[in-house]
Amino acid sequence: MQKLIVDGGNPLFGEISVQTAKNAALPIIAACILTDDTVVIEKCPRLKDIDAMIDIMRHLGCSAEFNGDDLSICCRDVSLNVINSDLTGKLRSSIFILGSILSRCRRAYISHPGGCEIGLRPIDLHIAGLKGLSVKIADDCGVICCDGSEMKSAVVNLDFASVGATENLMMAGALLDGETVIVNAAREPEIVDLAEFINAMGGKVSGAGGSIIKVNGVKKLHGCRYRPMPDRICAGTYLTAAAAAGGCVTVKNIVPEHIFGITERLKKTGARLSVRRDSVRITSSARPRAIHKLETNVYPAFPTDMQPQFCAVLALASGSSVIVENLFENRFGYTSELSKMGATITVKDRVAVVRGVPKLRGAVLKASDLRGGAALVVAAMAAEGRSVIYGVEHIDRGYEYIEKAMTELGAKIRRVNTDDL
Repeated sequence: MQKLIVDGGNPLFGEISVQTAKNAALPIIAACILTDDTVVIEKCPRLKDIDAMIDIMRHLGCSAEFNGDDLSICCRDVSLNVINSDLTGKLRSSIFILGSILSRCRRAYISHPGGCEIGLRPIDLHIAGLKGLSVKIADDCGVICCDGSEMKSAVVNLDFASVGATENLMMAGALLDGETVIVNAAREPEIVDLAEFINAMGGKVSGAGGSIIKVNGVKKLHGCRYRPMPDRICAGTYLTAAAAAGGCVTVKNIVPEHIFGITERLKKTGARLSVRRDSVRITSSARPRAIHKLETNVYPAFPTDMQPQFCAVLALASGSSVIVENLFENRFGYTSELSKMGATITVKDRVAVVRGVPKLRGAVLKASDLRGGAALVVAAMAAEGRSVIYGVEHIDRGYEYIEKAMTELGAKIRRVNTDDL
């Protein structure tokens, strides 16, 4: 086990490049099942979630190997092994492998998925969507058994614009005869990236980024080389770190329109931002200003995955802010850790009132989920004194050695084994 030691109170300066997006790479890895040719995913991030998805692919008979920063995958010998709970328990995103397996094999067996404990995140939308394509689904003692022998294209209207359900349906329809239409589709950039990947393999997906996506099935897909989009949540985390700790940081290798909802809220805190074609520079030299109301929702609204990091900024703001979490009912669990640092946060149901304090102080902290853990790192870098952060394995699910990235900007942060100090 490992922990992070953070000596806070140091402004951040310099430039940093953003890694490839975890939430784009994961469905793209799953979509490799759609072809028996080799696919090369360029600049694939080395993350615990990526490792968990690779384990699932290998369990299904696929080969997956890193060559430098590139991940090479071949699913020529894919087989219908049951994806058990030992594999799915590590990764919520394991559920959207159903669409690709069904598209290729017409059957799939998978245990209920796991992931961060931030809410129920029911898979009902995935199941309902696949049933809309005439997939027969039964639950056998926790194993989701899918029979797609009579699968056919259809118009599927999602009750909620779910990213995972949209991705499942895009993959499920890729090799079906006719046109699959997804109504009320998710609009996140990762959806567009998956569509572009399927098209790079010879697929025919149109409308991604809008509320209606059309998937015209093809007989066969081929291999390709593909580089997924940069990580917008990682970019937002670096920007909030600079807003909290102060300084001047340029975040490179980003798509500015992907993080518009984040940058606009940062401006409201008083930070100065300069947006270029593929970078954003943030300058923060004063205490942040409070935001009257910060509300999460699906893209292009403010992302729920940035809510904890932004709360760490608002904990230091002058005045009180209100955060409304619309997507996950348990996402405020990290606030009890911020309270150890002197933050004043009152949570009731899905609403948090954050009364800003002039300073946070170092403390012994424990990350219990990915983005909450990132918020603790942001707060620790802005705080006075030393913080020790346990639960680093959660942070490693979405950030490639976060301590190295922050050290590049002048932060005093290091990773040690838990028995070293």
